[in-house]
Amino acid sequence: MTKSDAADLFGNRFLTVPAPAEKFPEEGMTATDAMRLVDVDLAMEGDPQRNLATFVTTWMEPEAQRLIAENLHRNFIDHAEYPISAEIEQRCVRMLADLFHAPGPTAGCRTQGSSEAIMLGALSLKWKWRERRQAAGLSTDRPNLIFGGDVHVVWEKFCRYFDVEPRIVPLSEGKYTIGPEDVAPHLDENTIGVVAVLGTTFTGHKDDVVGIDKLLRDVRKERDLDIPIHVDGASGAFVWPFLYPDSKWDFRLEQVRSINVSGHKYGLVYPGIGWLVFREESDLAKDLVFYENYLGKTDATFTLNFSTGASMVLAQYYNFVRLGRQGYTYVMKTMQENARALADNLRDSGRFEVIGSDLEQLPLVAFRLVGDHAYDESDVAWQLSAERSWMVPAYTLPPNAERVKIMRALVKETLSREQIDRLSQDIADACSTLDAKGATHGHERAQVKRGTGY
Repeated sequence: MTKSDAADLFGNRFLTVPAPAEKFPEEGMTATDAMRLVDVDLAMEGDPQRNLATFVTTWMEPEAQRLIAENLHRNFIDHAEYPISAEIEQRCVRMLADLFHAPGPTAGCRTQGSSEAIMLGALSLKWKWRERRQAAGLSTDRPNLIFGGDVHVVWEKFCRYFDVEPRIVPLSEGKYTIGPEDVAPHLDENTIGVVAVLGTTFTGHKDDVVGIDKLLRDVRKERDLDIPIHVDGASGAFVWPFLYPDSKWDFRLEQVRSINVSGHKYGLVYPGIGWLVFREESDLAKDLVFYENYLGKTDATFTLNFSTGASMVLAQYYNFVRLGRQGYTYVMKTMQENARALADNLRDSGRFEVIGSDLEQLPLVAFRLVGDHAYDESDVAWQLSAERSWMVPAYTLPPNAERVKIMRALVKETLSREQIDRLSQDIADACSTLDAKGATHGHERAQVKRGTGY
């Protein structure tokens, strides 16, 4: 029997042959071999259940997984062939508009995630500003957008890609969100909008949307400038309606004209799915909507992408009808209770300060070391990863708070109270190791993922 015959009979031939990596392979392989090849590579990755860095959903119910698997072949953009998928998208938009207290009929769409939703929402801000300026016979060559240093980098990308001046409000130590006093000095006739974050990726808090709304209403009255708010609810817009239903941040505030949210975060759907919802139909700039005769039907499209799977739209609708308000509230409160338990454990250890747990916050724990140590938060993150494979990021905050380094643990739906206690003990053990050996080596620390995720 040849070696090739033996491999075909007894096992994967890539046990002793390198996997294709540089050149397009000349020959194929059996389906089993291909599956094993990919599985063996993925076995070296981190365990998603221990990934407390990502906001993105890492678990769904078996029924949802089946629904996704059975519809992977369905191209969402082909509305003529798949009209029910398109209708389900609009059902989700209408449900979100209701959740966000839209005053009447509105417009919106699904996106690949909040990054695309933000690009589209910000483009509409720019187009609507330009319409107002042109109607008044004024120049349109110097648009600007105001946001805090607590935003995701996608906002800076938008400004660079679409030629808008970013007016970024820096943070400071002890102040990790922005309010009206920060926004006011930057407003002028060329401001296309103000961005308010609901649930920052850094500490999980929200900007003072109520205060910014009042400021902009006063500016509209006193200076005749109608400057809208876009709420970046990538993480928080699926949390605040259920944990803090009386907290006003959405379309209950007059100047909030558009909201984005990531379905693949606290919407509890696998990546990638995001949503953009406008307060009213008129808040969507009509020039951004394209009409095309494709596959025998005229479709309206408002997107930066085209072909994409329908599975995650269907999975989002599954969650809406499966959970409803009661179910989402239960899930969010469970995560919040476990986050508070982790915060208490870390605080009681005497090693850590917990940041802002007395405020409205995402189900997460942001914390940093107290006292003098031969090591810092990055070392704790590395040691925790090396000893127990927990992925807990350590990072510095944006300017002017870059001297502050913190750790942040996302408390997910699958993180049980038993695991909370285990994680707490593992953090304590990692600190004990560092107490004994000192800081980790630079090349060790460099291996730790420090990005905040989006």
